[in-house]
Amino acid sequence: MRLILIGAVHISQSLIVIAGNLGWETVVIDPRSGFASEERFPSAHLIPEWPQDAMRTIALDETTALAALTHEPRIDDFPLRKALEAGCFYVGALGSQKTHQKRIERLLASGLEPRLIDRIEAPIGLDIGATTPEEIAIAIAAQIINTQRKGALAWRSA
Repeated sequence: MRLILIGAVHISQSLIVIAGNLGWETVVIDPRSGFASEERFPSAHLIPEWPQDAMRTIALDETTALAALTHEPRIDDFPLRKALEAGCFYVGALGSQKTHQKRIERLLASGLEPRLIDRIEAPIGLDIGATTPEEIAIAIAAQIINTQRKGALAWRSA
């Protein structure tokens, strides 16, 4: 299983550790040099580029989970769209209900089908009352495992 993290944020730092313990291949994509550094992500495959460029060489499929964690539409929207179109088994995005509603409006305006947009897990992670980056990372990992184990690809037959 491969986990692609959009955003080299504190949650990503914790999620990389969890993913490594679970044996998941991890990729972190973020064009912001202040966030995407080898010092902050020594064990991850780090791509310090815009997702539009970085994802040209990344194959997305039903064995891929993608988590968009920046709150920045210029960084998050493109990979969300690509993951949904490719049939990634898990697609999650950080943000409040209000933020997600704006995201839905942008994705609809870009021509993405509502049935695909409905697959985005937002707010991301299982609702365990998480507040710290470490707790949020655990909630996200748990949601990814839950989705994987419960056969979330049932949406394809709908």
